[in-house]
Amino acid sequence: MSKYQDLKEACCEANKQLPKLGIVDITFGNVSVVDRSLGVMAIKPSGVDYDDLTPDCMVVIDYEAKPDANHELDLEKAKIEGDLRPSSDTPTHMRLYQAFGDIGSVVHTHSRNATAFAQAGMAIPCMGTTHADYFYGEVPVSRVMTPEEISRHYEWETGNVIVERFKDLDPNQVNAILFNGHAPFIWGKNAKKAVEIAFALEVIAEMTMKSLMLRPNALHLTQAQLDKHYLRKHGAGAYYGQK
Repeated sequence: MSKYQDLKEACCEANKQLPKLGIVDITFGNVSVVDRSLGVMAIKPSGVDYDDLTPDCMVVIDYEAKPDANHELDLEKAKIEGDLRPSSDTPTHMRLYQAFGDIGSVVHTHSRNATAFAQAGMAIPCMGTTHADYFYGEVPVSRVMTPEEISRHYEWETGNVIVERFKDLDPNQVNAILFNGHAPFIWGKNAKKAVEIAFALEVIAEMTMKSLMLRPNALHLTQAQLDKHYLRKHGAGAYYGQK
């Protein structure tokens, strides 16, 4: 049995949750899971239907690999285990693991409402307590990529643009970004939590869109109420849920 079996099983199960939760269409989405003690991540293979996924399909990658001086990232050399080609978004996942040292899983979807905000180049403002239970403030949108970034190494530079956007943000308090013109990337401490946050993001995006349709000038949640809801669930003195 592979020494990465547990990692591949967790990755497979997380990917299978995406269509069950209704946050992917066709094969537009992927989950990766990292094992930092082993220096690897597992990720969904490119273009494979979710119903056909098995743990043995998952591709194990050295997540610490980086592009060379010519901006080339050889995923075949970075591949540790697996017969299939990894997701085309693999370099973005790698870059996020390298930059955000506390995260254990990355989710990328094209869930419809969150992607609509990304395509509009709009952040998702915090308009209610559902949002505040998951994100400590707005879900940000990235800047538009430059033609040079797109031609240099599209997926790796996607990760760089995300990292740049979080220069003054805490990725442990805002666990998602809307990539301008593309779709959301989400992360969490483990695969189960990252998938949950991806689902919550889509729910929140739908609620926000409907709120703005009903009242385009609706007020955002006050800082006091944002603090209360986020910190009672995630703060040092959190009291939401069971011990």
